[in-house]
Amino acid sequence: MALRAALLRHVRVPLQTLNPAVTLTGPKWGPPHLRWMSSHDDHLTKNEVTDRVLSVVKCFPKVDPSTVTPDVHFQKDLGLDSLDNVEIVMALEEEFKLEIPDKEADKIDSTNLAIEYIYNHPMAS
Repeated sequence: MALRAALLRHVRVPLQTLNPAVTLTGPKWGPPHLRWMSSHDDHLTKNEVTDRVLSVVKCFPKVDPSTVTPDVHFQKDLGLDSLDNVEIVMALEEEFKLEIPDKEADKIDSTNLAIEYIYNHPMAS
């Protein structure tokens, strides 16, 4: 406790109060919303996610790009095997800079499921 008090005496952080009337997401009354400083304001749109997922799948060596749609199934429609499925999920992880747990990755077997998972992932970028 004494160390904390000594530290706080020497460290001064300027406090700037926000006027709730001028915040972009807050109301004109009451305290500003915490969402104002959230990192999720730059979340990807569904169209951006769709375009990038389709691009990753189209670039996969065993896939004919003309057959890739937002509803294509990796094994049934594209003729890929389970190892190819894993490689596509890994490519998606790299593209969107996120890590998909194995249990979730096993469920992603179509572009539609990949789009939904990535769109709903809070850390996708």
